[in-house]
Amino acid sequence: MEMEFESRYEINRTAEFIISKSFTRIALQFPDELLKESTKVVRALKSKLKEMNAENGRDVRFFVMADTTYGSCCVDEVGALHIDSQCVVHYGQTCLSSTSVLPAFFVFGKASINVASCVKHLLDYMSKSNKPVLILYGLEYAHVIPSIQEELGLSKPESQLKFSVADVLCSFISPSKDPRESMEHPVPSGEDSSSSSRNYRLGGLTWDLPEGSKIEDYLLFWIGSDSSAFANVVLTFNGCDVVRYDAEEDSLVTEFTQQRRILKRRYYLVEKAKDANIIGILVGTLGVAGYLHMIHHMQALISAAGKKSYILAMGRPNPAKLANFPECDVFIYISCAQTALLDSKEFMAPVITPFEANLAFSRGSEWTGAYLMHFQDVIINSSKPEAEAENGSEEEPRFSFFQGGYVEDHNTNDEPENGEEETMALVQAAEKALQLRGKDHNQLAKQTAAKSGPEYFLNRAYRGLEINSDNTTPEPFLVGRSGKASGYKHE
Repeated sequence: MEMEFESRYEINRTAEFIISKSFTRIALQFPDELLKESTKVVRALKSKLKEMNAENGRDVRFFVMADTTYGSCCVDEVGALHIDSQCVVHYGQTCLSSTSVLPAFFVFGKASINVASCVKHLLDYMSKSNKPVLILYGLEYAHVIPSIQEELGLSKPESQLKFSVADVLCSFISPSKDPRESMEHPVPSGEDSSSSSRNYRLGGLTWDLPEGSKIEDYLLFWIGSDSSAFANVVLTFNGCDVVRYDAEEDSLVTEFTQQRRILKRRYYLVEKAKDANIIGILVGTLGVAGYLHMIHHMQALISAAGKKSYILAMGRPNPAKLANFPECDVFIYISCAQTALLDSKEFMAPVITPFEANLAFSRGSEWTGAYLMHFQDVIINSSKPEAEAENGSEEEPRFSFFQGGYVEDHNTNDEPENGEEETMALVQAAEKALQLRGKDHNQLAKQTAAKSGPEYFLNRAYRGLEINSDNTTPEPFLVGRSGKASGYKHE
């Protein structure tokens, strides 16, 4: 049992990593489902460091972190910096996003799987298809990939033509000095490459395809559960045939209508975002490299489209939190790829990704079917919004599917930005809030779309108590009940 525990949490490899880097303050980040094992892991690491006779073994301190502010798949650098940690050891499911400040070491875990049954399901399905197979998997199944390759006989040249297997990108990440370096970004399907092979990176996996071949020519065989990592594969490579092997159920899943329907839903949100005037930028990460660069890029894009933006940092968004900002017509969620897709059906306003925002607010952009999950890819594949703003100062009206006609977008760049005027607008709104109004309340129904936060609050009104001003005769007062709620005096 002890050997199995050390193998599952990779105690030896983690201890060797700590000794090689001479770290003395290490933060151990656990997801909620693994938090119960944290004390055992700490004891095992301390014991292993003593066995290795590490000189600094006695001085090493471990700090357990849980309940992360954002997604548990990302490295919680903010929490680790609060305890002056020198590195973070991350356990469980991860997106392997590049860090900004601290180095990170990843322990993926080792999920159980029947290798023989998995290979049998793969070969049986291959007999129905003449496409070569690309094997992708959740990182928790990375430990069995060598056994699967051996079962398939991939050491033979003829087998290598039929199968391609993705490799784990890395298990250790150093912070990137340039936020645009060391980023995961898949090569968009259909794009030519000058090299002899084309490299793809997605969800912590990397693979190469031979020259002249396309990703659409392959059958994608996913090993793992229906997780957010698998959803990334389905959306990013939506033109490919996908099959999923569920290791827990030992079954093959070939129907993904629900995942395909997500694409239609996302396109609907893009069209709805085009009619938005006020956009909230939700900060969904403080550790993924390049998040600040992405925020500035979104601000420039929104400003070039003649709209107003506000930056909001609130941890994990939910309907109750976003309901506090009713002036926002749409929200852009900047986070890692595995937490970027939010089902905003219960939200008052839709929540979209940076890629969808780039489609909605860039005039003339059309969705070709390609879908980018990593926000770093949006920066690489998008044009500069400043140049678009200069070239398109006088834009023609666009057609709105929701309003059923052509509309002209408001251009906030033409309006003077005066902080005092916006402040006075809020003061005037507060003064009008408690003023009595006449009986004709229909005058409040006709409101134009607000172009900024102060204008939105200026249009809001609170009637307060409605007093019948025609009857000035005082009403007789009534004596209420007295005593305690458990027993009033008259009871």
